[in-house]
This record gives sequence, structure tokens and C-alpha cells, in this order.
Amino acid sequence: MDVSFLGGPGPQRGVGVVAPFDFALDRELWRWVPDEVSLHLTRTPYVPVEVSLDLARMISEHETLGDAVRTLTEVTPEVVAYACTSGSFVGGIMGERAMCEAMSRAGAVPALTTSGALLEALVELDVRRVALVTPYTVSVTRSLENYVARAGVTVTGCAYMGLTRRIWQVTYREVVDMARRAAVRGRLGAADALFLSCTNLPTYDVIPQLEAELRIPVISANQVTMWAALRRLGTRAVGPYQALIDASARSGTVLPGQTSGSVLPEVPRASEEKQQEGWT
Repeated sequence: MDVSFLGGPGPQRGVGVVAPFDFALDRELWRWVPDEVSLHLTRTPYVPVEVSLDLARMISEHETLGDAVRTLTEVTPEVVAYACTSGSFVGGIMGERAMCEAMSRAGAVPALTTSGALLEALVELDVRRVALVTPYTVSVTRSLENYVARAGVTVTGCAYMGLTRRIWQVTYREVVDMARRAAVRGRLGAADALFLSCTNLPTYDVIPQLEAELRIPVISANQVTMWAALRRLGTRAVGPYQALIDASARSGTVLPGQTSGSVLPEVPRASEEKQQEGWT
């Protein structure tokens, strides 16, 4: 079929994405993006450091961010997102704001980070208490807890995996298992929402299933990043039955512990035998 008469593809709006050198889930980001938007990804330089607070600080230095944003200048994105949770919460709330300012100066466009988008999402969903799931070590997890607490949100429970590399290889089954453990009602009460941290943690397909089971909004690092970036373009992220994206999916929620039918099979705890895990 001759399509030359069409004159080429339609106009696209661009979102620039700065990701850490080890980011491996480009395709997951695309799944939240509508057809008229293109993602333009670049990465920070490689450093021989495992996932840790030290790595988070190294990949979020202002000079590194500025260089990365400038590589996107030629394709003129309308907004730039820094897609890394730990890299954007390691400096606290003021550090995250300074990162956005540094990226905006480098690219002359609005800028956001995953951790900043997380706080936006918590406000959007009116969340006062949140449960956390992380693939991180205990020190990185504690840093996230402190970041959320300083924003005035209570952390009701947290499950972590203790990983320092290849986080993108975590399975959906392991994510679901950790989510169930984190969402258990604790001494601080039930969570209003659950956050799945780390842009290298696969989450797209488990969000609607976990929301149906836990009966609370479930948000993830990649989801909030794309949601916030597309929001600045005046458009919406796409995703099946995700409370953050679709307001109609927020109705009918109940607290964890109330009667509800499980839509997911119980997950074997084999993961605990091959990696350090924890719950707080």
C-alpha cells in the first residue's frame, strides 16, 4: 500500500527523560504514554557503584543532570523528567527542588523528578498514610521513609528487598508479595495508599491487580513520573484501572483488612532464601 500521500507521521509532543545508567525499563515508561507523545531518553554516565545512597548522590549531581538535559536540547522536549526515585529523594525535599531548578536552567523547560511526582500524587489522592515497597537496602529505604515523613505523610509499613543490583529482574510475584506485607495494618493504622518505589522495579501490570485486592490506590515510581510529566503537557497518562490516572477507579475502596476477594494467588516465599528482605 502506498502511504506517501499521507505526508509523514503526525506532530508529536516530546517528554525528555533523564534516567540512571542502569535503567532497564524503557518499555514500561512507554506503556503510560498516549500516541501523540514521544519519549526522548538519555542516561547519566556509568559509575562502578552498586545501588546505595552513594550511588544516588552521584547520579543526581547538578552537573551530571545539566549535561544530560543538554543532550536533549536538539529534540526540544516540552518537559524533562528525572526518572530515578532514590536519586531524587536522597537530598531531601529541598534537594529535590534544587534538582528541578538545575534541570530547568540547563534545558529552559519545566522539570520534575520521580520523588517530586510521588508527593504530587499523594496530594492528588489525598493520602495521609502510605505503605512503602522498595527493592533497596535498609539505609536507602530509611532515606525514602524520611523523605515522605518530612512531607507530612505517615509511613504505616514498609517492606524492602535488600538488593544492590539488577533490580529490573525482580518478578511480578515478588512485587506482589512485598506489597501484601507492606499493606498490613500496623500500629499506625491502615494505609491510604501503597507506593512501589524505584523506576527499575517492574510494576505496570500489577497495579490494577493490587488495587483490586488491597482496595487502596497503588502507585509506582514509573507511573507517577509519567503521570506528572504528561500532566504538565495538559494531557493524561494511559493505563487500565489505575486510581491515579482514572478517577473512576478510586471509588469503592476499603481499608486493608476489610473483607475483599483476593484476585492474586498466594506467592511462594522462595525469594527470602536468595536475598535479604525486611519489614518495618
